[in-house]
Amino acid sequence: MTSLDKPTQDTGQTPPDDDHDARAVTEAALFQAFGGIRGMVETVLPGLLFVTIYTINKDLHLSALAALGVAVVMLVVRLLRRDTVKHAFSGVFGVAFGVVFAMFTGNAKDFYLPGMLYTLGLALAYIITTLAGVPLIGLMLGPVFKENLSWRTRNPGRKKAYAKASWAWGLILLAKCAILFPLYWWADTTQLGWVLVILKIPPFLLAVWLTWVFLAKAPAPIDVFAEMEAAEQAEKAEKAERERAAAEAGEPTGGRHRRGA
Repeated sequence: MTSLDKPTQDTGQTPPDDDHDARAVTEAALFQAFGGIRGMVETVLPGLLFVTIYTINKDLHLSALAALGVAVVMLVVRLLRRDTVKHAFSGVFGVAFGVVFAMFTGNAKDFYLPGMLYTLGLALAYIITTLAGVPLIGLMLGPVFKENLSWRTRNPGRKKAYAKASWAWGLILLAKCAILFPLYWWADTTQLGWVLVILKIPPFLLAVWLTWVFLAKAPAPIDVFAEMEAAEQAEKAEKAERERAAAEAGEPTGGRHRRGA
């Protein structure tokens, strides 16, 4: 068993002196992973624009193109500012799929169907990966915390927190689907659209808050990158020491040769 595989002692608590730092690190990581306020705006705005225009004039083409247009504009703004674009890219692709699907079927409600299916698939992914022992939240946040997969074998308290967070995400998203899919069949486009807009942010914020609660109480992440750098530096220092010792051991012999000459 290598040092990277050895389990660490799990007390289940963060030391009091490190509590504030742990919470700050967790908040920053969640902000980075989920996009913060700007990411939420980019998630909500295309759908809000679609349902607003469709509510006013019932024009599927205008509504769809307006939603796609604002998503593209937000992506371009991020590119010009050289910001992180993963949330904007996902927004553009999500809106594009909805536009294509709605245009193909001619049913305005189908603009929302790809996103609903994605939400259902994501909910199942959270639950299935947790049951498999590799909770999806851990896979997502591990690189952000610079711990990669060390939590699986070396940090059981943190693995437990990731499992709780993944259960929270999965169940919250399933509850959201339980509301939306019946509306897809029974409600009209505007009713479904406004409910979707309303349900964009509150479930998301609840899941993020629960994730923060679980991780803030969990043991600190193990920075595997720092460990690898330290191991590399130690190896270099050991090599330099061996070379120095070999050089010192060879000096007396060289001196005798010089005196004999």
